[in-house]
Amino acid sequence: MNAEHGGTNRPIQKLVEMANQIADYFESFPEAEAAPGVADHISKFWTPKMVERFLAHMAEGGADLHPLAQSAAKLLHRPPPAPR
Repeated sequence: MNAEHGGTNRPIQKLVEMANQIADYFESFPEAEAAPGVADHISKFWTPKMVERFLAHMAEGGADLHPLAQSAAKLLHRPPPAPR
């Protein structure tokens, strides 16, 4: 069982928890501002690698993510690949 799909994937679980905390904060905002607010916060304060992992998790179904975090993910774009 690999870490990406197994129950021991602590790094993605931490990102899920963080995204859900952000979504909880923005839940009281008007609907038109909530998902964009979550997406804006993530894009401003998360590293490109964190965003990439978050979007990959969403592409795999987004298990355990708050619905608002899932909506926000649709507003995010994958960061450009890091130079090698």
